Amino acid sequence: MTLGLAAIAALVGALIGAVGVGGILLIPALNLLTPLSIQASMATALFTFVFTGLIGTWLFQRRGSIDWAVTTPLCVGGVLFGAIGAWVNTRLDATLLTLILALLIALAGLYTLSSGRGQTVELRRRLTPRRRALLFAIGAATGFGSGLTGVGGPAMSVPLMVLFGFPALTSIGASQVIQILAAASGSAANLPLGLIDLRLAALLTVFEVGGVWVGVHVAHAIDARLLRRAVGVLCVAVGLGLLARALW
Repeated sequence: MTLGLAAIAALVGALIGAVGVGGILLIPALNLLTPLSIQASMATALFTFVFTGLIGTWLFQRRGSIDWAVTTPLCVGGVLFGAIGAWVNTRLDATLLTLILALLIALAGLYTLSSGRGQTVELRRRLTPRRRALLFAIGAATGFGSGLTGVGGPAMSVPLMVLFGFPALTSIGASQVIQILAAASGSAANLPLGLIDLRLAALLTVFEVGGVWVGVHVAHAIDARLLRRAVGVLCVAVGLGLLARALW
């Protein structure tokens, strides 16, 4: 593994821990810097997110930053739809997958940039059955998208949750848990197909987990608004670059 790829993996982990958006950057890096196909890059990245989710969940839970009433319906939707997304992945061509990934990255960036709008719900008083159903739907979309493209759960769930008024720190904490389930569900479908480079995944995970540890401490120590804006701009730029590469 190159030093550049190791640095990207550490950055991805730090962004996952700090702002919940970062996994989307690993797939284009793998596709550009290794011989892996886009499908194998997605599958290998997705597998590593099982472990970033485990360490992220542990660190957030230690700080009391996971609201399980919010997290549970989100996870149910994610685990039910992750394998479906991975199954669809094997039946689409590489160009189409790249286009889907590029659009998801750009949209995640736009959502992150616009996440300061709207009112934040008071969860304990307003977590109605309708909002639980909304959380299930967000989890289902996250699981399906994660299995389909290899994008980690937080890259989809955090922007959507914040967009619908859930607090940022609560959204990032919940996303660590759904990341485990969505990534495990999708990886279970990818493993029999031989798409996961296990040796490379193990090396990447070491750097990602170290990055998550740093990112979680950052998330609880500073105002994350500046980081969220920077990640939003980065996601839009990467998405547009990947889109141009796929089309030309």
